[in-house]
Amino acid sequence: MPRLPLLAATLTMTALPAFAAPDVVTDMSPTGALVQEVMGDLGTVHVLLPRAAGAHQYTMRPSDARTLQGADLLVWMGPELTPWLERSAENLAEDTRQLRLLTVDGTILQRYDEGGDEHEGHQHEGHDHGDHEAHGDHGDHGDHDQEDGHQGHDHEGIDPHAWLNPQNAGPWLDSIAATLSEQDPQNAETYRQNARAAAERIAALDTSLSDRLAPWSETSFVVFHDAYSYFTRHFGLKSAVALSLGDAATPSAARVQLVRDQVIATKAVCAFPEFAHDPSLLATVTEGTDTRTGGELSPEGADGNAESYDAILTGLADTIIACFEG
Repeated sequence: MPRLPLLAATLTMTALPAFAAPDVVTDMSPTGALVQEVMGDLGTVHVLLPRAAGAHQYTMRPSDARTLQGADLLVWMGPELTPWLERSAENLAEDTRQLRLLTVDGTILQRYDEGGDEHEGHQHEGHDHGDHEAHGDHGDHGDHDQEDGHQGHDHEGIDPHAWLNPQNAGPWLDSIAATLSEQDPQNAETYRQNARAAAERIAALDTSLSDRLAPWSETSFVVFHDAYSYFTRHFGLKSAVALSLGDAATPSAARVQLVRDQVIATKAVCAFPEFAHDPSLLATVTEGTDTRTGGELSPEGADGNAESYDAILTGLADTIIACFEG
């Protein structure tokens, strides 16, 4: 008889359900990779944007909408990058947390109109890691079509491709860990440790890539889409000549001629096509020049380099250096 209370207590304990980590949805692979770093083995992040799709234009499937509605937490860059997600984010349940990485304290931001390597990036201040209203006042992003959130991407105001500066990974990892810890206090220390380990590894990668790219600081090159300024500026490369100012925009004949003139004037060494975009216009601006055609670039890692945040940055560096070396 004395053993019965102990047995009952044991049965009661084993019957308790295991505490589940928050169900997290992210906008695209770079965001998902950072969140997964923090969650580790505690959960699996769901990424809305398929790898073959462009970040700025996407129409969510019904299954995406269901997944988003059932999420505990949405982590995304913000409507500056993915206007197609803005309306759905506004209509999430009240108990669904949101974290916009572009509004996290310490984030280094650049504007499209600040002009190449001559401008100084600025740190975003005034927001903490807590809930950010999806319809908040972020006046720096361009006018997006509110009737069809997936239409267009205005390359004015804040450049949202901020993940291509690895200095932003540290503040973002900390903010992700803090947000997850609030929802899942039981695993708070694991989230913090994972975030610290990832930040240290990314800082070491930053140093390594800086050393590898340093010899090419004066090398001119061409890209399809104006999406790489954070990368070029952080790593001390010349600003890339961009054929298209928007990844869905077909450049005009005047733009094509302007870029061709820049290719000749700067003696651009390489031209880089972009994953899932027609390379023929890029070939037009380099025809008859000594400019080499490099491998495909993808700012989101859609070319297969999205398994980790490190792989996205390393993939860009590898592709650029391979062409520069000839």
